[in-house]
This record gives sequence, structure tokens and C-alpha cells, in this order.
Amino acid sequence: MITSFNKNWLVPFGLLVAVSIMGIFAPSSEALVKGGAIVPGDVAWMLCATALVLFMTPGLAFFYGGMVSRQNVISTMLQSFIAMGVVSVLWIFVGFSLSFGDSIGGLIGNPMTFFMFGHVGSATHPTLSPTIPLVLFAMFQLKFAIITPALITGSFAERVRFSSYLLFICLFCLFIYAPLAHWTWHPDGFLRKWGVLDFAGGTVVHMSAGFAALAGAIVLGRRKAHVESETHAPANIPFVILGTGMLWFGWFGFNAGSALAANETAAMAFTTTNTASAAAALAWVFFDVIRGRKASALGACIGAVVGLVAITPAAGFVSVGVSIFIGTAAAIISNMAVYFKSKSSLDDTLDVFPCHGIGGAFGMLATGVFASGVGLMSGQTTTFFMHLLALVIVGSFTFIGSFALYKITDLILPLRVSPEQEAVGLDMSQHGESLSDEDSLLDRVKALV
Repeated sequence: MITSFNKNWLVPFGLLVAVSIMGIFAPSSEALVKGGAIVPGDVAWMLCATALVLFMTPGLAFFYGGMVSRQNVISTMLQSFIAMGVVSVLWIFVGFSLSFGDSIGGLIGNPMTFFMFGHVGSATHPTLSPTIPLVLFAMFQLKFAIITPALITGSFAERVRFSSYLLFICLFCLFIYAPLAHWTWHPDGFLRKWGVLDFAGGTVVHMSAGFAALAGAIVLGRRKAHVESETHAPANIPFVILGTGMLWFGWFGFNAGSALAANETAAMAFTTTNTASAAAALAWVFFDVIRGRKASALGACIGAVVGLVAITPAAGFVSVGVSIFIGTAAAIISNMAVYFKSKSSLDDTLDVFPCHGIGGAFGMLATGVFASGVGLMSGQTTTFFMHLLALVIVGSFTFIGSFALYKITDLILPLRVSPEQEAVGLDMSQHGESLSDEDSLLDRVKALV
């Protein structure tokens, strides 16, 4: 029996129904332009890689969910999980076309090229997917689009309204992620034409998430617990460890899959990815101990993820030895950034900007230094200076654009929960759920008080 009616959810439900009906009349999957013959080995590897990248988003849910307070575990995990639904539908509708459709001035894809996945089928594409079906390439790229807004959620965890978050990630994917993907990965994107190298998403995914996270932390403001300097105890460290393992495992698809083929580049990216993460995990723990802290599981997990972030843009362009340096240096730099952030008034709940924003930026610059044949260490300067310029462009575009999108979202649907809802926790106030019956009872008592 329907006991209440929430008019605020009529619009998103209506949009979903409209898109589903439009799907019936979507253009044919017959390719506009066909590439060469399909290579079965490449198809097999890319199917696996695509699944691996999707596996990272539930991993992120555990990683973030274990670090927040007990009354916000479910809401934090759901913010990652729901992105798989929202972004998947949006990607089919117009996201893929904006990212990889026919280029409009190197800035954005034509929204009609692949609208509703029209002309995205089993045939190869001469430039986007020369040895695999275009639909497989599109699905692989979708998984990157899913995890990027999910990464942002760590910055405003424990205080964002769920409905407002859903609106924001739609706007972010259309107006921030899609242009960045086009600039960097489309053959006619202007950053790619400048020679900017981003093997698997240092700029498109991690810098964009990190700088959007910084904007989000500023716009939503500080939590009451942060203002009062209350000690924050992670809800479940084993969740963090599990999430880290899932992320590390899935990252092999993220980086090695970006070779788009079962070849030597994929094998090298696989190896540099593992090595950088291992070095970063150790560097974070050792650096903590040197500074008088305990060797913590949380530190090892965060370090491992920072190493994965930093090697992402360089994974297929550098040697294994260089990947050790990139992982180690990134861990130390991000560790210090987390420390200085903790001394400031910035309430980036789970340190998304220090780890993904700064880690991604360092990885991008390191790519300009160490990329084989074109980096500074190879005697070339052009790539490095293009990366410096791209860092400024991407950072500014993402921060300013995301800041504006948060403000627009807040005008339509208030971003932040009420103080009472924040005190009770988002699990109960947004979703009516809790980790246990005891937590549910405690939350109700808090609400009455």
C-alpha cells in the first residue's frame, strides 16, 4: 500500500521512463564507419578488463564505507553503487557520444553521433576500436565514467543529500567528464593533438575527481564533528582492506586494459601498476613510522591506492624501475598533503583531493618526465611542458566547472542535509537503514534528543 507520495522524485523517475521509451526507437547498431577485422584475443582480454574496471566501484564502496562513521556506512557505499546505475543509463543516452562522437573543434563530441548507442554495435571502428567491437570499447570506457563521480563522494561524505548527489553526478558526467574524455582520448581531442599522454585516466579520472572533490568540500562546508575537532573513528578497517584489494585487483583492467589489446603494452602496464602500488603502500607505512606514528592497516591501504592513482597516466609509457619511484614519491607527497590538510579548515572527509587530485597531478607530471622516448629523461621538453599546461587547464576547468555545478545543484535541490539529519546519520535520515538494530535504536534516540 502506498502511504505517502514524494513529488520530488517524479522528475528523475519520469526521465528514466522517457529514456526507456526512447530506447525502443533508438537508431540501428549498424556502424557508420567500419574498421578492420576483429582480433579474438583482444576481444577476450577487453571483456575481462571491462569487468575488472566495473569491479573497482564496489571496491571503492567498501574502501570509503569502512572509513566513515558507523551511521554513514550504508549511505557512503550506496553513493558509489548507485553510480553504476545512473552513469550507465546516461552513457547510453548521450554520454558516450559526447565523449567519443565526431569531434566539434576538439572540445566535445557530437551528441547525435552515437545518441542512444545508435551505430554502436559489433563492428570495429577504424580509430576508436580497430581490433574489437565498438560496443565493447564503449562499455570499457563506461566503467571509467562510473567510478569518477564515485571517487568524488569521499570529499563530502556524511553530509550530502542523496537526491542532490544524483543530480550532481549527472551534471558532472555531462559537463566535466565527457569534455575531459574527449580532449584527452578522442583522436581529435585538442589535448591529445598537443601530445598530452594519459594512458588510463590520470587527468580524466583522478585529477577531475580530485579537483571536483576540493570544490565539493568547500561548497558543502564543514561537518559539525569537524568544526568541534571530534575524533573520527573509522567504522570498519577490514572493509577498507577488502576494498583496497578489490581496487588493486580491478586496477589491472583499468591500466592494462587501456592498451585496448592483448599485447606487450598491456603486459608492461600490468607490471608497472602492481609495482607502483606495492612501493607506495610500503612508502606510506615507512614514512608514517619515521614520523613517530604506528604502522597502520589504514595507512598501507591508502598508500597502495595513491600508488595506483599516480601510475595510471604513465602505466604504459614508463619502465618498471621508474614505477617504483613514481609510487614511492607519490605516497610521500600525498602523505604530506594529508597532514597539511588536517591542519587546515578544509573538510575533505576522506582526503580525496590530497590522494587523487595531487596524486593524479604528480603522476601526470611524472609521465612528462619519464615517458619513454618523449619525456624529459629522454632529452625531450615538449611533452613535459604540454603536461604542465594541461595540468593548469584541467585543474582550473574541473575546479571552476564543478564549483558552478554544485551551486546549480544547490539551487535546484539543497545539497546539504539538515543538522538534525547529519547528527542522526545519513543511513537513517536518507535511506531508513542501519548496520544493526542497535544502531537503528540509537539513531532514533539521537533524533528525539
